[in-house]
Amino acid sequence: MANEHDLKIRSRDVTDGIEKAGARAMLRAVGMGDDDWDKAQVGVASSWNEVTPCNMPLSRLAQQAKAGVRSAGGFPFEFVTISVSDGISMGHEGMRASLVSREIIADSVETVMHAERFDALVAFAGCDKSLPGMMMAAARLNLPAVFVYGGSILPGHLNGKALDVVSVFEGIGACAAGTITEEELGQIERNACPTEGSCAGMFTANTMAAIGEAIGLSLPGSASPPAVDRRRDDDAYAAGKAVMNLLELGIRPRQIMTLEAFENAIAVTNALGGSTNAVLHLLAMANEAKVDLTLDDFNKVSSRVAHIADMKPGGKFHMSDLDAVGGVPVVMQHLLEAGLLHGDCLTVTGKTMAENLSALAPPAPDGRVVHPLSQPIHTEGGLVILRGSLAPNGSVVKVAGLTQDQLHFDGTARVFDGEDGAMAAILGGKIQPGTVLVIRYEGPKGGPGMREMLAVTGALKGAGRGADCALVTDGRFSGGTWGFSIGHVAPEAVDGGPIAFVRDGDRIVVDVHSKSIDLLVDDAELARRRQDWKLPEPRYTTGVLAKYARLVTGAEKGAITEP
Repeated sequence: MANEHDLKIRSRDVTDGIEKAGARAMLRAVGMGDDDWDKAQVGVASSWNEVTPCNMPLSRLAQQAKAGVRSAGGFPFEFVTISVSDGISMGHEGMRASLVSREIIADSVETVMHAERFDALVAFAGCDKSLPGMMMAAARLNLPAVFVYGGSILPGHLNGKALDVVSVFEGIGACAAGTITEEELGQIERNACPTEGSCAGMFTANTMAAIGEAIGLSLPGSASPPAVDRRRDDDAYAAGKAVMNLLELGIRPRQIMTLEAFENAIAVTNALGGSTNAVLHLLAMANEAKVDLTLDDFNKVSSRVAHIADMKPGGKFHMSDLDAVGGVPVVMQHLLEAGLLHGDCLTVTGKTMAENLSALAPPAPDGRVVHPLSQPIHTEGGLVILRGSLAPNGSVVKVAGLTQDQLHFDGTARVFDGEDGAMAAILGGKIQPGTVLVIRYEGPKGGPGMREMLAVTGALKGAGRGADCALVTDGRFSGGTWGFSIGHVAPEAVDGGPIAFVRDGDRIVVDVHSKSIDLLVDDAELARRRQDWKLPEPRYTTGVLAKYARLVTGAEKGAITEP
């Protein structure tokens, strides 16, 4: 019989009473015995696979978490879910499944946790969509949970220059433009990814890892150590113990994932110059946590939190460099001291963020990797939400890496119905300075799947058009993208958003200072174009992509799926 201090908040459904003998028989076959029936059961879920280097550390780390659970008196059960590689899927039809995988991960973890009646969760992830997928599952389940990141890959080196996977995508454009040879591109390819772990810069995986720490779902200081670092094993072991402590204390994710915690996550993302994908993922996580977070909240925070970390892709440094100067806690402590974080937010340690940082005592900004707020890289945060006649429901631009004179763009539209035509034009040298490339029918529903455009933006930069052109899409960008790239345009084209009616030669003006994005075509002309518009046939009519297209919402809601 359960009591008020019972840690088996659900698992007695499978262990207690004569009617559960069948379940106990199965549990004996996986290692449980007579001394284990009163132990809390903890799901240890990971997206381990051999598909991509991002997830390869997770099997090793899960073993450490299981040992931590056992040491604290629990019984761990390991299971895995899917993950796909954005880097391998980039630039072709496979990328349509990337964002879809986030929902599948959240759904599959929920499914196993619900069916097996586990009491708590330790969730491991390495790839871009698996991090938010796991955190969404934790919020949805609202069982005691700790999130653990697998760690980033170390940067490669060639001729004294640090490399990462974005270097390869930019090299493709440079090779097509004739500025480097195929042999030189091959050398970049061979040296860019030297170890296991997630992409090395402040791309989406590392952004979401920092968010896990900032929002309080991960242990303090756990976002930045590389995948091959011994500290990863120690963090995983500590996470196993920590989840048992959360069970003891009765602390659940929605007590941690409050609106103030989400504001902390947005603040840290802006200070780091993190990925635009953070906007989609934070909106989706907030939906699961029952927190009313909107696009307007991002601008409120970015207007007061400066961009201070000089991180790739727009800056000079990789996650391992940030780790070397103290990691994400350096940024968090500096923001806290300036009154820019809510220090009283609860975390998975059972203590507040301020208490965690006090115990860590991180160093002050080093002035090189992390600038002080008194000398920021940009006075406002790295992400800005733009609205206007081209994006009435919002769009996202990453200003980290842009210069002041790049914060306003007035150009002529060159329209592509899909990514492929744009890529061919870039590699063919057919994009002129002053062009606004408009790539549409790549939204959550219209793609379907809202493909990332790293291949396009990398090629554009490599071809020498990274600074004198802009790109606007209802799709999205990799965390490795930089340059004047505006994504998540909403409403998307298939929903009859204004982006569907743009034509070659139209004038588009984007101004970051006024947070505006406008199509300078009069209303009467747009109305005529709307009358002539024909909705394209769905790309997929069966299978997971068709199902996703039927259920997915707009980017302004985080591209979540709703029944």
